[in-house]
Amino acid sequence: MITLDKKADLVGPGIGTYEEVEKILPKNYRSLLNPKETQRAIMAVKRFIEDQLCAELNLMPVTVPLIVDRDSGVNDYLDRDGSRTPVEFVINNDYGKNPVHAQVVQAATKWKRMALREFNMKPGEGLLTDMRAIRKDYFLDHDHSAYVDQWDWERAITADQRNLDFLTDVVRKLWKVIKGAELFIHQEFPQLKDERYPDLPEELVFIHAEEILERYPDLPRKQRETAILQDYPAVFIYGIGWTLDDGYPHEMRAPDYDDWVTPTVSAKGQPMHGLNGDILVWNPITKRRHELSSMGVRVNAETLRQQLEITGQLDFLKLPYHQAIINKELPLSIGGGIGQSRTIMLLLKKAHIGEVSVTVWPERLKDICRQHNIFVLE
Repeated sequence: MITLDKKADLVGPGIGTYEEVEKILPKNYRSLLNPKETQRAIMAVKRFIEDQLCAELNLMPVTVPLIVDRDSGVNDYLDRDGSRTPVEFVINNDYGKNPVHAQVVQAATKWKRMALREFNMKPGEGLLTDMRAIRKDYFLDHDHSAYVDQWDWERAITADQRNLDFLTDVVRKLWKVIKGAELFIHQEFPQLKDERYPDLPEELVFIHAEEILERYPDLPRKQRETAILQDYPAVFIYGIGWTLDDGYPHEMRAPDYDDWVTPTVSAKGQPMHGLNGDILVWNPITKRRHELSSMGVRVNAETLRQQLEITGQLDFLKLPYHQAIINKELPLSIGGGIGQSRTIMLLLKKAHIGEVSVTVWPERLKDICRQHNIFVLE
């Protein structure tokens, strides 16, 4: 029986120690693409995925902020306990007479919904951003970095589309894009077609977080995900944020963007909760779980208030963003983020996210990577 503290498993992403990182990095690794080919492949995949996302979901590419006003309530806190805080600074401006208290975004989740209104998006229309962020509280390992790039997208919907069937249909379209990107890049770079590393499955398996807990009641969250991916190498997990039967959420989620409280019913007829979830796959290079996307139907006025009550954060209701939802001034929407470097790392058969993304790494990690024939970009 696993004795790992389940609460500890809910705190922040990453493995935890570099001794663990050293153990999980693949042995006898050699990149299938040289550095120049890697850069060409990165740009080709980016263009393909962006074009296909726009086509499948009727999205329009738009610009996105890197910094936001601290007091707007627009920044994403990623979780419900506020443990991962954004980078903040003051723009002195006019010799300090009109300062701006700014934050670097951690994600564009809330900003996108406001942008739907700004760009007058109707139901069925949406936007796509090439979002860049800094998440300074991550442990830097093989697939977590302080620099984050995502395809952040948002689409206006109608009230009757706030249901599990609609969410599932949208997720299938996203998976079609990711699977299509794999086929595309194999054609462009045939050396990526390697019998050691199986292709992504044609279809995702959809399963509720509660159902995974029922299967593996003695395993903490990450190990439950690892276990389910042994049976199904690509899954979408519904209902992330709702407190499960063991007294913990599958993973903590902030209360003011995804709807994780709405009652639903599983395919087997069991009562469940949540109109959100994550796409996870099995990574045959690292032989670990690999998260690609987090998404969901967004809160409306009722579920926002309910989730803020659950998390004890009703004081958020005074912020402009939250007021706009309560007053029904923002469109109902569905949206999410697809990790760019995470997805490209997987498609290019890389062992470390730093092979496709330029950022900073501790010397200890770079030393470990070099011993495994992994060379991160700097």
